Amino acid sequence: MRAKLPENAGFAERNGNRIHYEVYGQGSQTMVFLPPWSIVHSRVYKAQIPYFSERFRCITYDALGNGKSDRPGDTAAYSLDNCLADALAVMDATDAGEAILVGLSSGGLLACCLAAYHPERAKAAILAGVAGFVGPSHKHMTTQHFLTPRETFEGWDKYNRAHWLADYPDFAQHFVSNIFSEPHSTKQIEDGVAWANETSGPVIVKTVEARSIVPTFDVTEPMYRRIRCPVLAIHGDDDRIQPYERGKLVAELSGAELLTFPGGGHNPLGRYPAKCNAAINDFLDRRLRIATAKPAARRVAREKRVLYLSSPIGLGHGRRDIAIARELRKLHPDLKVDWLAQDPVTRLLCANGEAIHPLSARLASESRHIEEESGEHDLNAFQALRRMDEVLIKNFMTFQDAVDGGDYDLVIADEAWDIDHFWHEHPELKKATLAWFTDFVGFVPMPSGGEREAVLTADYNAEMIEHVERHPGVRDRAIFVGRPEDIVPLSFGKDLPDMRDWIPRHFDFSGYVLGQHPNDFGSREELRQRLGYRPDERICIVTVGGSSVGTHLIRRILQAWPLVRPWVPDLRMILVAGPRIDLASFDVPAGVETHAFVPDLDRHLAACDLALVQGGLTTCMELTAAGTPFLYFPLKNHFEQNVHVAHRLERYAAGRRMDFVTATPETIAKAMMAELARPADFKPVEADGAARAAKMLAELL
Repeated sequence: MRAKLPENAGFAERNGNRIHYEVYGQGSQTMVFLPPWSIVHSRVYKAQIPYFSERFRCITYDALGNGKSDRPGDTAAYSLDNCLADALAVMDATDAGEAILVGLSSGGLLACCLAAYHPERAKAAILAGVAGFVGPSHKHMTTQHFLTPRETFEGWDKYNRAHWLADYPDFAQHFVSNIFSEPHSTKQIEDGVAWANETSGPVIVKTVEARSIVPTFDVTEPMYRRIRCPVLAIHGDDDRIQPYERGKLVAELSGAELLTFPGGGHNPLGRYPAKCNAAINDFLDRRLRIATAKPAARRVAREKRVLYLSSPIGLGHGRRDIAIARELRKLHPDLKVDWLAQDPVTRLLCANGEAIHPLSARLASESRHIEEESGEHDLNAFQALRRMDEVLIKNFMTFQDAVDGGDYDLVIADEAWDIDHFWHEHPELKKATLAWFTDFVGFVPMPSGGEREAVLTADYNAEMIEHVERHPGVRDRAIFVGRPEDIVPLSFGKDLPDMRDWIPRHFDFSGYVLGQHPNDFGSREELRQRLGYRPDERICIVTVGGSSVGTHLIRRILQAWPLVRPWVPDLRMILVAGPRIDLASFDVPAGVETHAFVPDLDRHLAACDLALVQGGLTTCMELTAAGTPFLYFPLKNHFEQNVHVAHRLERYAAGRRMDFVTATPETIAKAMMAELARPADFKPVEADGAARAAKMLAELL
């Protein structure tokens, strides 16, 4: 899912060629993101646009040869003169005026040309992995190397005209892999290769041949000395495309500030977006006095301030986080909690009188992304998380703004993966004490993903392990919501440690945390009476969480209902579809009661006689604690539900696992009747998890 869509889009036309542009945001200041080499298009800035367009008017465009722009057959169309004229044409078509210029690689060269020869268009320039005609070049990137006849093409010999015409996709894979020379860059490489394959070898050949067309303006050292606007240069010292020494020279000649990424490759904006975005914020604040974050709110004397992030995927996290916050307030009565959260969690928080941080409105919807990734009761959670990278970097930067402007004593992050990842990757961005919560650790490959998914999950796990072991102080406290025996007996991957060995060395264990333990609800009879259930009826609740992923499961269960009712006439079915599912989309049979959102759902689950749910941990554990019989249907290819959750439920001897693929309405009906006839005999769930977690947090305050 894209984290943000353009406000408008169009084409600038020059010399009969159409250049596609997009405009994001409505800020008074404009940022223009200049395209790099046509091997990629404007999506290369996906880690910057959704965030910066919250305060700037951001313009991107596809260079000729890729994306939605034309692919002219005339080599001269790709010359530097025409590239510069194309940039001006787009800026004129979008009323960019004087703009902050951002350029990666060849886009950085364009930014320098604009700043030097059209200074009225350049308010500031940010150059990343800048290309140019000054300083050294890599031998494998020269015209001679490109034109040398070869019989075989291995390594950098693939940078060759003949190879591009014969097997361009092979070159694209090689080239993009070398753009991202850093370890753990699989997603960035995947994206880059996909974008590269939206053009063709013959087009890319023309873009290189056009470099032999001498520009009509000077592009040697004097050009850079003409630049008068503030310049920030960002360069990796392992850049295999544009040498680091070239970036240093450009910075020196233009008077730029230089930010170096040790071990960094050619695209720091894509590989290290959090630090780059933060550096751009700082640069603009200092040099242009463009404030990027509000000053910290004034603190009330003795007040403790907490920023709490609760995972938006499902509502169970919200219930347990509210319980922890309540226990924490008992230990710190002066505590002020701001919640950075998304719908539908915000509905639950508001219903419980909690305060929502205003920057929550800027968060990109993670629930919507999960919905778009899902199929018919099928969600590859690992791959969905990988493809959520654009959403996560936007939300992390929004979080960083909240921290920078909030003067918080503590950040509590309940499975806020972006916070944990980016603060570990760049510990210098950490501005508050961090408590990290999770109820599972470790990605697990699904069989359908084959060897490729096994390699990827191991790589992601290895990066997490390296992060934690290299920077153990980033998590001031890491809390596993459960017990050591809840850890699955698996390894993190080939040549990686076993989960049961590694996790206890890096986490404290709170035991399971419920929103409220059913022991506190009073007797079951009294609870049923308070909820309006009659003694002579049995209650079956169907619920699928806070996203629309469970739509197909609901339909299947509704088909089973008419088969059950004749055999269990006193059974009353209540469907809680969740706030993101349209109840009108179902053909609801007679006798089924429907609700979109029930804030005290945990009480209804404790009072009912049977529940039918997905395989999410929080709902299943609420049912386990209440001793309520339940059928659960793990989403296909969802590693957490099929491995981590299933293991925990087996330990508690709770629930009956169902396979959606083979679960016909008839088999569901039979399973429902069997569970209604069988008394539940689950192992007890601890009641003090929230209090234990709060005590751990209180020590950080």
